[in-house]
Amino acid sequence: MDGPDTVRDTDGFQPDSLAGPLEILSRHSGGAAPARMFVLSAPSGTGKDSVLAGLRRRNIDLHIAVACTTRQPRPNEVDGVDYHFVGREEFAEIRGSGEFLEDAVYAGHGYGTRLGPVREALNASRDVLLKIEVQGAATVRLKVPGAVLIFLAPASLDDLRERLECAAVERGVADQADIERRLVEARRELACLPGYDYLVVNHMHRLEETVRQIEAIILSERTRIGAVPIRV
Repeated sequence: MDGPDTVRDTDGFQPDSLAGPLEILSRHSGGAAPARMFVLSAPSGTGKDSVLAGLRRRNIDLHIAVACTTRQPRPNEVDGVDYHFVGREEFAEIRGSGEFLEDAVYAGHGYGTRLGPVREALNASRDVLLKIEVQGAATVRLKVPGAVLIFLAPASLDDLRERLECAAVERGVADQADIERRLVEARRELACLPGYDYLVVNHMHRLEETVRQIEAIILSERTRIGAVPIRV
């Protein structure tokens, strides 16, 4: 007869009373805890690059995938760090060979995440984070059901407008039509929120709070029992 503290395992798994919880979980899952895949999407100008820089500063063991793009680099961007900047012909060749996990066209430019580095990181039991827009995130949701999708949103569209105007001044480009186009696109992207798992609001001048929230999501998902193994 079972005692009052007996825990029945419905799959027939009997934990070793001398094993720690992580060891028990590892045995039950057949090895090391599965690596996670995270997706971070945000309207242009919301601050996702600053958030990623903040995550890097916190030394989280996380492979941040570097996407390819056909657009020209901005003055503060570094090839291979912010993006892999490629020509349209090379982008088309990569796409045609099936090397992209996901790809999409945004603001007239191609963006895509190469499959090889992502697969390599996952095979090494490293969590992966993809910085992609909503179209690419929808593709990942279909291809990788176990991926965790995080939407980074501005506090309001007025807040986003202020961010975009400040960024335009910093770049020395006062293009009001471009700002309006990005705001229209942001409304479309915000409508995709129900397809995400988490919403994080990036308030102006509160970047570290935002970084801590996303870090907490990552750490929480790492301890989730029964997470779906990621296969790409």
